[in-house]
Amino acid sequence: MVDDAFTGVEGKLGVTAACRLTGRSRATHYRRLRPPPGRKPRKPQVQPSALTPEERAAVLELMNSGEYAELPPAQIWARELDAGRYHCSVSTMYRILREKGQAGERRRQATHPAKTVPELVATAPSQVFTWDITKAA
Repeated sequence: MVDDAFTGVEGKLGVTAACRLTGRSRATHYRRLRPPPGRKPRKPQVQPSALTPEERAAVLELMNSGEYAELPPAQIWARELDAGRYHCSVSTMYRILREKGQAGERRRQATHPAKTVPELVATAPSQVFTWDITKAA
């Protein structure tokens, strides 16, 4: 609507007066005349110091080994550094675990069986007595 009124007035009065009358900024007018060119998709940048897939697999295998399976990446990193081996940073270890879906608790957790709800079963009169009559059906 404002664009139609602007184009009608612009031809007679000029851009500055038309902008003043319609309440449109001149910058907006000129910006719409020349929209910015579309952006080209960029190639993903690979850091030169990034680990190769083989190195990432070796770090994951190290973290899942029997010796380190229950330790957090910070402790694995410190123990490997004490032994004179540096594989990658602690944050990279976390990143590798997150990619493989292993970023949660690394220690073995106790699993308990699901608790069964007690069931009141009566096969004859006067076998089940309860104060809670909501269970008696």
